[in-house]
Amino acid sequence: MMKASELRESSVAELNEELVKLRKEQFNLRMQDATGQLTNQDQFRKVRRSIARVKTVLNEKR
Repeated sequence: MMKASELRESSVAELNEELVKLRKEQFNLRMQDATGQLTNQDQFRKVRRSIARVKTVLNEKR
């Protein structure tokens, strides 16, 4: 998980890559939850907030 200040130093391409990575992670967490393999529910919140952080910085750069 990166801080917003660290994200602001990244390029738009890097931010888009990070967003894709986080979305894949979110999908995997949903699949683990559906199959009963997920033990730490807090990961959902962390990934969701990381996605929001990246999207916020992307909107600032536009």
